[in-house]
Parts: sequence; C-alpha cells; structure tokens
Amino acid sequence: MHLSPDEIIFWQYGFVKLNATILYTWLVMLLLVIGARLVTRKLEVGLQRAHWQNFLEIIVIGMNRQIAEIGLDKASRYLPFLGTLFLLLATVSICTIIPGFEAPTGSLSTTAALAACVFVAVPFFGIREQGIGGYLRSYVKPTFIMLPFNVISEFSRTLALAVRLFGNMMSGAIILAILLTIAPFFFPIFLSALGLLTGLVQAYIFSILAAVYIAAATRSRESFSAGQALNSAN
Repeated sequence: MHLSPDEIIFWQYGFVKLNATILYTWLVMLLLVIGARLVTRKLEVGLQRAHWQNFLEIIVIGMNRQIAEIGLDKASRYLPFLGTLFLLLATVSICTIIPGFEAPTGSLSTTAALAACVFVAVPFFGIREQGIGGYLRSYVKPTFIMLPFNVISEFSRTLALAVRLFGNMMSGAIILAILLTIAPFFFPIFLSALGLLTGLVQAYIFSILAAVYIAAATRSRESFSAGQALNSAN
C-alpha cells in the first residue's frame, strides 16, 4: 500500500524522477485541454444548439451565479481561475474510479501547489481591483497593530487549504486500500462511490474557499469607498 503517489516511481535519472503524482497530474491536465477543445470547437449562437452546448452553458452559468453569490462582482473575471480549480479537482475525483489511477491530490506537493495558486491569486486580484496602495492598506485595518496578524493569516490559511485537501484525499485512499485487503469483492464498489462523492465535495469546498479569500481581498476598496460616501453625506 502506498501512502502517497510520490512513492511510485516510473522513471528516474539521477535526481530527476517521474513519479505517479507528476504523470497523473499531466494526464488530467491533458484530458481537460482536449475536452475543452472538443466542447468549444463548434459553438452556436442561434436558437438551435447541441445538447452538449446547453449542458456546457448550464455549468458556466451555474459557476458564475455561485461566484456572484459569494460577493464577487463581475464573476466572469474570476471564472477562469476558480472554474479551472474546480474542474481539475473534480476530474481527479472522477478518474479515481479508473483501476490503477493514483489521485495526485493524495500527495502533499500537489495540494501545496494548488494552495500556492490561491495564495498568489488573492493579492493578484486584490491589487488589480484596488491598486497596490489600496490592497496594502487592507493589512493595517482597522489599526496598524493588526499588520502581523493579517500577514500570518495569509500563510496560515494557505497551509490550511493544502492540509485539508491532502488529509481528506489521502484518508479516503488509505481506507479504501485497507478494506480491499479485508473484503476485496464487496467494499470497493461502495467505497469508490463514496470516494467520488467526497472528492467532488472537496473540489467544491476548495473552490468556494478560494473565492471567499479573493472576495475578502477585492471588497476592501468597496467598503472603504462606501465609508467615504457615508462620511461625505454626513
């Protein structure tokens, strides 16, 4: 039983390794690229549309609506990033039902990389909406004493994202492996279905948390502007 896909080495030359984490991550990425190319190559703008295009539009509209409900105005700005995060994690979860597939999210390096993407995206969107000065001022609100605590929170929540996703994914894989040794013909079907459901839930939670962090970074200017307007009215 492997605790992490990092332990499965397919090829190695010196310190350069090709393990299951790298291989299956790139396979999932390739699957997403090919799928995106196939579903968007013949889009129609008229009333007569293919069923797959209607399904695609339902997914996109649903994501936009969910992002807007979190508090992000102009949800289409954030859809490429947040939608890609969700689709990547959801695809990984769906692929776990394939025999022999090792979920790359079972490696701490993968979950840390995803959390690092969120860590970079939060100030990126915050600076784009507020400017560098406006974003940096959010670290000293409501008082400059909060500066170290706000900085620590940036790193701690990133670590929490990585550990949460890694722990949930790895625990499911370990439980499934243990039950396979105890009852190899009965439990795997139910555990695979449960693992698929858990993976989709984790993909949703991870994407929602990323959206919440971005919303917190981009709404500071709106709150500040609203406060200025209120003071001017008074």
